[in-house]
Amino acid sequence: MFHRPATNNRQQITNKTMLSLEIVSPEGHLFKGNVTSVTVPGVDGEFQMLNHHANIVSILAKGNIKIAVPDFSTTTAFSERFTKSDKDQKFLLPITSGTLELNDNKIIILVD
Repeated sequence: MFHRPATNNRQQITNKTMLSLEIVSPEGHLFKGNVTSVTVPGVDGEFQMLNHHANIVSILAKGNIKIAVPDFSTTTAFSERFTKSDKDQKFLLPITSGTLELNDNKIIILVD
C-alpha cells in the first residue's frame, strides 16, 4: 500500500501553483514576484493566466491588470499606482497599453 507523505509546508505547495510575474514601465520595474493568477485587458477582451498556461504573446489594451498574489509588495515609488480590489482580493494596475509574453510560467508585461 502506497502512502503519500504528509506535508505541512504551505510554501512548497504554493510554489507549484504560482507564476513568475514581472511588470516593467518606462519609469522602472513596477512589480516582480510570484502570483497565483494574472488577468489582463487584451485587445480582443480580458483573459486570465494561471499556472501552466500555454505560451502566449499578446498586445494589451487600456484597462486594469489584475494580480492575485498571497503577499503583495512593490517598491515605494510605484505603490501608489496599485489599488486593492475589495471584491476579489486582487491588486489592480491601470494601464493604457502594453505587451505581454508568457513562456514557461514566467510572465513579462511591458506597460505604458
